[in-house]
Amino acid sequence: MAHETATLAAYVADLKFTDIPREVLERAKVLTLDFLGSTIRARRDAESTESLLKMLEALALDGKGEATVFGDSKTWTPAVAALLNGALGHSLDFDDTHADSSLHPSAPVVPAAFAVGEMVGASGRDVLTAIVAGYEVCCRLGNALDPTSHYAKGFHPTATAGTYGAAAAAGKLFGLSKDQIISAFGVSGSQAAGSLQFLVNGAWNKRYQVGAAAMNGVIAATLARNDFVGSSESVEGKHGLLVGYTDNAHPDKATAGLGKTYETLRIGVKPYPSCRYTHAALDALIAMRREHNLTPDQVKRVEIGLHRNGITLTGDAATKRHPTSIVGGQFSMFFTGALALDQGRFGWDDYERLGDAAVNALADKFDVVQDDRLEIGRTHPFGARVSITTDDGVHERLYADPSGEPDSFPDAQAMQQKFLTLARPVLNGRADQLADAILSLERFDRVATATQLGRQ
Repeated sequence: MAHETATLAAYVADLKFTDIPREVLERAKVLTLDFLGSTIRARRDAESTESLLKMLEALALDGKGEATVFGDSKTWTPAVAALLNGALGHSLDFDDTHADSSLHPSAPVVPAAFAVGEMVGASGRDVLTAIVAGYEVCCRLGNALDPTSHYAKGFHPTATAGTYGAAAAAGKLFGLSKDQIISAFGVSGSQAAGSLQFLVNGAWNKRYQVGAAAMNGVIAATLARNDFVGSSESVEGKHGLLVGYTDNAHPDKATAGLGKTYETLRIGVKPYPSCRYTHAALDALIAMRREHNLTPDQVKRVEIGLHRNGITLTGDAATKRHPTSIVGGQFSMFFTGALALDQGRFGWDDYERLGDAAVNALADKFDVVQDDRLEIGRTHPFGARVSITTDDGVHERLYADPSGEPDSFPDAQAMQQKFLTLARPVLNGRADQLADAILSLERFDRVATATQLGRQ
């Protein structure tokens, strides 16, 4: 290991808006808009939102501040805004995904950047720079952790590596020095947490722990800003992230090509509100249904082949065949696959069909298996093989890539439409104004002028 903590800290401290290629900045704006659509809709629709708000009220943490929670009518203190925006934005499981690290970069990074950006009166250019810095840190650390090993130890990388990404974004906006960012990363090492145990009962931990990562990053950077001494070598040290959180660390991936190769451009977006490991199969099922004019009664058996990570998260038949909660549905290849095959589409509002007899009956025809063809020679683990047996024979497809990956990234119009579909039911006409503001964020001298459009 070669001083990864200090190298990443120096990168964050030195990064300038003018250093970032235009295509990276454009991608960061689109990813931010995509994330905010989920945040806004979850403020109204996510079943866990009320519990979060009652907790803040009970602990007297609901005091008025100046920070925006998107889709909410009041303003909050910066740390709480980061918590809520992070948790809300991850609640629909409709937010972006970085395939190599298997994490959702915007969920911890964007809330931290907006909270501190409003706090310090930052410009849109400053916030975009911070978001890119945060993306690069958390994605690179996720790569270095090796997601398969990280998952095997029971960790959720969006909440672990994401804490560092949030600290990077917040530290950049505070103008911290390299040494101060090292301290912020040191605190992040104590905060980085996120358990996969939520998979057992469809719990809401996943949402909370990502919001906590955003909040913790803000706290870590604020401590460092006020001369708090955090541990050194938080990433590579004897008890650091790459030692305690994985059995297969790749420290070189944390810094390889730093400043030249942008992981931001490798972040994909979701066409479906479910675990990314279900998406290639959903693409295939919808395409095969259309191509072969399939109806549920024609289907005798469906076999879905996934990478082992996808089996871990979505493929356990004993617990996931007939989910009863939204989280359970989001992490069920059986439910999401049956739904897509039944109706030829899948969106957020379709979770109303949880427990639907027709969907359950179709899910009973599904088997989900590990497919070695998705393990070897692949650049990422999100592919799927789908085999559908009917009276006419067996139809099979191998989709190496789900839609929405960098090579099939939707155009700006499609991304804006996805945002508006989610945000208009909450913000009405202001949704269009907010979309225009985020997509031109670098023009704002104060980012708060843009973010206030996201208040209900």
